[in-house]
Amino acid sequence: MLTTSLILTIQDEVELLTDEESVEKTLSIIELIQSGGIAGQVIIMLLFVLLMVATYIYFERLFAIKAASKVDPNFMNQIKDNVSNGKVEAAKILCAQQNSPVSRLIDKGISRIGRPLEDINIAIENAGRLEVYGLEKNVSILATISGAAPMIGFLGTVIGMILSIFEIANAGGQIDIKLLADGLYTAMTTTVGGLIVGIITYIAYNHLVVRTNKVIHKMEANSVEFLDHLNEPV
Repeated sequence: MLTTSLILTIQDEVELLTDEESVEKTLSIIELIQSGGIAGQVIIMLLFVLLMVATYIYFERLFAIKAASKVDPNFMNQIKDNVSNGKVEAAKILCAQQNSPVSRLIDKGISRIGRPLEDINIAIENAGRLEVYGLEKNVSILATISGAAPMIGFLGTVIGMILSIFEIANAGGQIDIKLLADGLYTAMTTTVGGLIVGIITYIAYNHLVVRTNKVIHKMEANSVEFLDHLNEPV
């Protein structure tokens, strides 16, 4: 009984020490960032700012593209009916009510009715370029951030390694891992932060590109349908 009690006591003490060690090894994100030193904190803060900018641009463009993609399914049928019946003003009013990239392109074409078909096509293409530019506004910034964020993170890695080498050089032959901790934390935290921001921004950028291309395709399809209608024999 004494032996069993002693064994249980030892086991309890080992478990207690294990629990204490596990608690001591726990490191929160804030503590991890603080352990990176001033250089690491500055780079992490810069990455955080870039992430906030990317988040704002993503949602602002997402809502704008979503609004631009909304087109009444009967819009083109109503336009063609009005144009066929000579109700050009009614068609222009309908375009103004829709107020979308598609309706603005069709409105540009309607305003050129009576001119050669080639002139109408050129007017629609020019208006289309302006609409595409508006849809892609600030999206290139996301592409820049997605490429720059990992590079900024790697810059932190280089700074961290320089700090570690500096500590080794000044250790006087006695290398203590604690002397290298700040440099290693800077190297690792900034690399992870840069990759996280870069990956998130890259995915956001490609998602917006896909959504924008869908709107552009819809604009082209409706423009072709409008030009085909004008080219139909009376």
